[in-house]
Amino acid sequence: MSLINFEIAPGIDKQNTTKGAENRWIDSTNVRFRYGLPEKIGGWSSLVSDSIVGVVRAQKSFIDTTGNRYIALGTDKFLLLFFEGQLHDITPYDSTRQQTSATLATTDESTSILITAGSAHGASVGDIIQLDSVTLPSGTGLSASNFEDKVYMINTVPSATTFTITSSAAATATVSAGGSTTVEFFFIVGPQKQTYGYGWGVSTWGGTVSDAATTTVNEALDNSETTITLTNGNIFPSAGTILIEDELITYTGRSTHNLTGCTRGALGTTAVAHDDGTAVVNATDYNAWGDAVAAGQVNLEPGLWSLDNFGEVLVATVANGKTFTWNPSATTPLTTRAALDTTNFLTGNNPTASRLTLISPTTRHLIHFGTETTIGTTTTQDDMFIRFSESEDINSYTPSVTNTAGTQRLQDGTKIVGALKAKENILIWTDNALYTMKFVGSPFIFGFEQVGTNCGLIGKNAAIEVDGVAYWMSTKGFFIYDGTVKTLPCSVEDDVFNSLDTTKGQQVVAGLNNLFSEVTWWYTESPSPTAGGDFNNKAVAYNYAESSQVPGGVWYTNSEPRTSWIDANLYPKPHATKFDDTGTGTFPVILGEDGLGKTIYFEHEIGTDQVNEDGTVTTIESNIQSYDFDLQGQTGAGEKFVSVSRFIPDFKDLEGNATVTLAVKRYPSETGISSTHSPFIINSSTDKVDTRARGRYVSVKIANTDINQEWRYGTLTLDVKPDGMR
Repeated sequence: MSLINFEIAPGIDKQNTTKGAENRWIDSTNVRFRYGLPEKIGGWSSLVSDSIVGVVRAQKSFIDTTGNRYIALGTDKFLLLFFEGQLHDITPYDSTRQQTSATLATTDESTSILITAGSAHGASVGDIIQLDSVTLPSGTGLSASNFEDKVYMINTVPSATTFTITSSAAATATVSAGGSTTVEFFFIVGPQKQTYGYGWGVSTWGGTVSDAATTTVNEALDNSETTITLTNGNIFPSAGTILIEDELITYTGRSTHNLTGCTRGALGTTAVAHDDGTAVVNATDYNAWGDAVAAGQVNLEPGLWSLDNFGEVLVATVANGKTFTWNPSATTPLTTRAALDTTNFLTGNNPTASRLTLISPTTRHLIHFGTETTIGTTTTQDDMFIRFSESEDINSYTPSVTNTAGTQRLQDGTKIVGALKAKENILIWTDNALYTMKFVGSPFIFGFEQVGTNCGLIGKNAAIEVDGVAYWMSTKGFFIYDGTVKTLPCSVEDDVFNSLDTTKGQQVVAGLNNLFSEVTWWYTESPSPTAGGDFNNKAVAYNYAESSQVPGGVWYTNSEPRTSWIDANLYPKPHATKFDDTGTGTFPVILGEDGLGKTIYFEHEIGTDQVNEDGTVTTIESNIQSYDFDLQGQTGAGEKFVSVSRFIPDFKDLEGNATVTLAVKRYPSETGISSTHSPFIINSSTDKVDTRARGRYVSVKIANTDINQEWRYGTLTLDVKPDGMR
């Protein structure tokens, strides 16, 4: 008998067979590598007792001039602040949609409230509103306090001027519309999840007109008439688009029931005749095949934010929308919403539709990527166009000989996907290429250089910069840029990209955990075997400090889903968010909420388990599986059977118990059979474990399944002897 040590290199190898991955681990869950050794990842604990409504996809930490620390969080519905252990809602209002004289109507014993606006509201089911300055018609049995300063989700939209909400209390009588209230519409961010395109014939001209106002034609139409009479024109906006059968028609004016200035066969459709009484649908807020998508309307990508700082001022841009600021020096900052015009920091002259923004680190330009060629005209949004402000003035964009404002259009790709600040450059990714953007001064201001092709970014948040090196995920693999674009070898590449849902690339998020030299990408699996499969449910991590001596790098896979991540900086530990599409968020409080899910906000590297927002503890289960060891070494490999009589555990920092399973095989293709007495429960006092295992090959699996357990594993030592050829 002899003791044999099996040294296993760090990282997971899923590119080879279980035998071919010699001296490697082949699978893991919730494990990382440190000093070449595998260990269970650290725990995490909820930062607040509230859960957040919707999906968080952006975080930004910053500090004000008095030393206060903040973290901004952008969701698909809201812009929030984390400050001194509490959440605060600073979501901007859409001032263009405000209604100042809306009325309320009630139904006896019902919580459904009908709100009638003074003009076309442009609202959709699911929009978020707040009611202010509320007066009620008499006899409802409700009071203004039931509605004042409350936030609601719109439930139905019966017409262009009406919608319904759900009250916190039922009315005691049916009362016609009356009283007066101000309706503040929250700015629309975007969908919860990415939806991969609606092609021709799948939905109505690339959009949907469900819940849109509908009437009928009040005359027979030929294919050329430019004035159209409707049965009820009052439910339509003063200008817009209508859908009659398969024909889209734009109009420039409305006089009672007559639409004037009609363009027949608009947006790629065909002008045809229509019978009297044919249905007419308001399609103003929807777009045709091939037509530019208006900000805040049809958006196949998830709701995303760009968050950055101009000094202490938060600059927040809605993807394909407007740019807002929030100033912590306001008189009452935590009750002041982000806005276009914050004291001394205006963005009213900014583009109104940009894919993303950032502040240049030294020159302090506000840069808009994938933005308008004509500021204020969303139909001119060009996904490859860049516009930057004057230095130190984030509201000045008109180029002149005396300022440094300007524009640039990139060429390689169809859209700008993401941008990052690096040490000497701003890195810009399209869906196909990488560019650098560097300040060079007058007359060109910024110099642009294409440094890579066929290396596009899969999603806005899928890149991270570490000490001047950028790491990112594309649809084709992983890449780095350290002055030159290089493919990043990945020992789990097939496992990742065979399971990756590339149609949800904008949901991919990269996170740096500098405490452990890790870059992690969280992504959505396709097809997902679990509930909530439309959201991130898998992760792959790269350890850049451990990888230099390991072919294929040190990679490992984890199962804990995250939708956003921010590294330890102003706060001592990383912060991250986890989304549950089956739950109901508690902040902000929304009456009538339906289907928005909840996000838990965690601090990472805390303890050994998951502490939830309600104080309950969930076990973080971890495991790692080795390759199939050839028990005979290099001589007579696989010819003879070998007997294993014991193994010697080699754990460091073992808390609680760890479970060790030895599995033996006769042939590589077989499923491993657990050795006699396996699995073994190991604790800090276990010196050796006696077993009986016989085969040609053996593998080891280390796991934990209970709370308060932590482990790091060293060298596998087995006591083996030859045991014949059969």
